[in-house]
Amino acid sequence: MQIPVVVERVKGNGYRARCAEPVSISARGPSRDEALRKLSAKIQARLKNGTELIALEVAAQPHPLAEFAGMFKDDPLFADVLKIIAENRKQMDADPSVP
Repeated sequence: MQIPVVVERVKGNGYRARCAEPVSISARGPSRDEALRKLSAKIQARLKNGTELIALEVAAQPHPLAEFAGMFKDDPLFADVLKIIAENRKQMDADPSVP
């Protein structure tokens, strides 16, 4: 399993490795590798105490407006609406006073 970890230099020529929720643990060491080793050991100790770190698959929900997609596809007047929108857009693009 892989989790994102931030490794950064800290004052005093050392390094800090930390990860965010759901684990939210940090460790310091004189070198990058030592900070990462200590962080890994802390995470492993927490997992041995019964904490579980799992990935949960959640089903995607349809967009609330999806049911309206394509509702004008067979409407003969909608082509006229699209033409009017295009004409208005051209006029606005040509007008320098319109932001």
